[in-house]
Order: sequence, then C-alpha cells, then structure tokens
Amino acid sequence: MALHPSPVIDSTPEAPRPWYAHLYAQVLIAIIAGVAIGHFAPHVGESLKPIGDGFIKLVKMIIAPVIFLTIVTGIAGMRDLAAVGRVAAKAFAYFLTFSTLALVVGMVVGNVIRPGAGMNINPATLDTTKIAEYAEKAHDTTLTGFLLNIIPDTFVSGLSEGNILQTLFVAILFGIGLAMIGDRGARVTHALEDLSLAVFKVVAILMKAAPVGAFGAMAFTIGKYGVGTLLNLAALVGTFYLTSLLFVVVVLGLVARACGFSIFKLIAYLKTELLLVLGTSSSESALPSLIEKMERAGCPKSIVGLVVPTGYSFNLDGTNIYMTLAALFIAQATGVELSIGQQLLLLAVAMLSSKGAAGVTGAGFITLAATLSIVPSVPVAGMALILGVDRFMSECRSLTNFIGNAVATVVVTRWEGRLDQSRFDAALAGHAPRVDQLPAEAIPAE
Repeated sequence: MALHPSPVIDSTPEAPRPWYAHLYAQVLIAIIAGVAIGHFAPHVGESLKPIGDGFIKLVKMIIAPVIFLTIVTGIAGMRDLAAVGRVAAKAFAYFLTFSTLALVVGMVVGNVIRPGAGMNINPATLDTTKIAEYAEKAHDTTLTGFLLNIIPDTFVSGLSEGNILQTLFVAILFGIGLAMIGDRGARVTHALEDLSLAVFKVVAILMKAAPVGAFGAMAFTIGKYGVGTLLNLAALVGTFYLTSLLFVVVVLGLVARACGFSIFKLIAYLKTELLLVLGTSSSESALPSLIEKMERAGCPKSIVGLVVPTGYSFNLDGTNIYMTLAALFIAQATGVELSIGQQLLLLAVAMLSSKGAAGVTGAGFITLAATLSIVPSVPVAGMALILGVDRFMSECRSLTNFIGNAVATVVVTRWEGRLDQSRFDAALAGHAPRVDQLPAEAIPAE
C-alpha cells in the first residue's frame, strides 16, 4: 500500500494584516452601512436589492460544483464503502436527534413564554392573499414528492439546475462508482481533485464581493420592512432569537464540550461566514466557505463532503425551532388552545414537513404552512401575522442552521476518530493552513 505524496504545510503564521483588510471586518462594515442606508434612505435601500440578489446568485452558481467535487473525491478517496455507509449513518443519527430536539425546544419555550397570548386575533379578519403562494407550495410539498424530487431527470440536470439534493444523490453514486473500479477510478479522482482546487479558487474570488452583497441585501431588508417593523411582533422575534441563542450556547455548547472543543472558539473561527449569512439571510451563501473551513480545521474531505451538504437539507436546527414556536404563537394569537396530544401531533408533522421542503426557497415559511395545513386546529390564515417579520427571523434561522452543521461536522469526524487534532486546535487558535497547503487524503494503491 503506497501513499500519494502530500505537500508540506508551512505552519509559519502569516504577517498580521490591518483590521480593515480582513473579510469579516469588511462584511461587518457593509452590514452597518446597509442598515444606515435602509433606515435613512429607504427608497435607495430598496433599489439596492439587485446587488444582494446578484451576489447570492454568484454563490449559488458555484455551490453545485463544489458539492459534487467534494463528495465524489471524498468517497472515491476512502475506497472503503463500508466506511462511507458508517459515516452517513452517524450523520443521519445526529441530524435526527438534534433536529427533533430543536423542535422540542421551540415547543417548550412557546408554552412557557406564550408570546402570542392575549392578542385575540380573529383569523377571518386577516389578509391571506400574501400567504397564498406559500400555502400553494406547501400543498405540493409532500414526503413522496420530496423523495421523487431527489432523482434528477438526467445525470447532469442537478448540476445545471443547482439542485443541492439531486447533486448530492448523483455525486454519491458517482463517488461509489469510482471507488469500485480501483486504479482507473483513482486517476479520475486525482483529476477531479485538481479541478476542485480551481473551483475553490473561484470561490475565493467570489468571496471578495461578499461585502458588496451583504450591503445590498441588508439595505433592501431595512429599506423595505423598516426597523420599526420589529416592534409590532417584538415578543415573537425576541423569543425566537433568545431561544436560538440558548440552543446554540447550551445544547450545541454541551455537545462541543463533550467532544473537547469550545463552541465560542468555533463561532470565532467561522465569524466571516456568519457575518455573510447575517447580511444575506441565507446560509447557502456561506456553504462553499464552510466546506473549505472544515477541511482546513482538520476534518477529512470525505466526511465534510457527506455531512455538510446533507446537513443543509436535513439538519435545520434554526428552522425547526422557528416552526414549533411560530405555530404555537399563531395558535395563541388566534385563541386556539392546543392539548398535549395536538402539540405532539404538531411535532410529528413538523418532523416530516421539515424534511419535505428541504432545499426549497423560503423553506422556513413553506414548511410552517405545510405543518399548519395538516393540523387543522391552527388556522393557516394566522401566518399573515408573522409574514412581516419573517425576513428578520430568517437571518436567525440561517445562523443557527449554519452553526449546527459546523458542529455536526466536527462531531461526526470525532466519532470516526479522524479529526486531525493539531490542525483543529491551530484553526480555532487562528492559525489554519490555506486549502492549497492541505495534505491530500491518503489513497491506497494496489
């Protein structure tokens, strides 16, 4: 068994750069500037929407190739298909456990704080025209439809359409195929690894535009909805943010401590990506960077490639907290008292619907509509109450989802006993190597 040579990693720290040269500082400044423009010149802020949309489109353009190359080279490099199955099983066990826990946390907090109590809203008086589109999408979102939608029309249509789940499905099959044909597959794998380096360079180029994209997206959000919009439903928004914060700090923090690392150091390591998610209200905007950062932190490409993309569809902690909390808020605001049995039904339906709308634009609102449509006790019309502040809550959903997937990647890697502890500690201390300095994963040769 021979190992392919790996480049030597230069652990010498780079010369310190001024604070304004760091991407996270630029994104933070852009967010502040966007808030100011949106607040003091709302019409100008609204007109900047194409800037934010353009940046997100740029990132989405590269997401499918990143996922395909990462998964294919990771699985093909492992060669041991039993190990692939074992990693996938552990990842899904983690996703199911903590996604369910997030639903329970949202339900418990909703019952304790009761943010919608006392509003006494008559559902018949609500304007439901704006939620009709979401309700229609929710009607079409079924578990069967979701499973069938995983299968693309052609081998490359998932890539061409940017469908994450379809790309994931094809990449897994192709990676397994390469692993099964031995040395011939290894040659293709090496070529794809070289291609992935070029793709990640493209990602680095696109990230230079992150401050501009965050500025446009935030200016539009504040310009269109206004900071004052939050005051109308401050109890719900505040409860959701507090619940998400507690879930990250307490639940994920305990998981991190059990695995020997600090959740706060991990958050600090991912600060640039988190600011980007905050500015764009989309965790997808930072998906390529998360894959790169996890590899730099000592998680093998084969595990990162499986856990991160699947986590974006199945490990939605923030979305799950939002679903049960928002459902209870609507019930309380419209004077509907749910029994324990009805709440458990709500929880069960939410578990399924949260998977059924994975990868759908506006998934948080759509899955909520799907859940309420199956639990008739809570009026779907009540969704009109939270439509105005859903945009603000989507930022918190995305941040929580993002952190949850980063933690899941480290946990599954440690469960597999494949975490490079020295690289991981160096990354959390701010001394991670660049991607082009990383050693190639050992590929046995016959």
